[in-house]
Amino acid sequence: MLNGSPRREGNIAQMLEVMRQEAESRGHNVMSLVVPEMSVRPCTGCMACRSKRRCVLPDDDAHIVSDALATADALIIGAPCYWGNLPGQMKVLFDRMVASFIDDRNGMLPSPLHKGKKAIIVATSTVPFPMNILANQTRGVVKATKQILMYSGFKVVATIQKGGTKKYPMLTEKEIQKCRSAIQKL
Repeated sequence: MLNGSPRREGNIAQMLEVMRQEAESRGHNVMSLVVPEMSVRPCTGCMACRSKRRCVLPDDDAHIVSDALATADALIIGAPCYWGNLPGQMKVLFDRMVASFIDDRNGMLPSPLHKGKKAIIVATSTVPFPMNILANQTRGVVKATKQILMYSGFKVVATIQKGGTKKYPMLTEKEIQKCRSAIQKL
């Protein structure tokens, strides 16, 4: 579970906590990682990870996430909308994890490394519903995340988008149920 929100009690954290509890009640082991609390150097574009199959920068939290992803059966990503896209820290993390998502050592089309794994995407925005979707705010987060996951072989089985988080800082019962239902699809 990757939490891209810096808000420990925000909507993303609340949704992921509901999902964590639901998954654990079904016997799953859950590792929760909070991206804004991680130390991740930016990618230097050296491309060495493509042949080495691992980022060659000195070990940091990107390596920990890469190792966890290799053994994970599923992935849940929660991210708030920042200008219609993922928060910068998540993008930096994903840039560093290319070799954990795809194998392109054959010089042809990249091969996904996570075929058969399932994923859930949760996105929030202060922009009220339905504009969070129509104005490509939470929709932008979902689109960017889906693209990374698609190339990696993940099948996105559920997406949850919540707008208006400034006005509605707590989850409704309906939203809590959506989170629980999403876990049933894993």
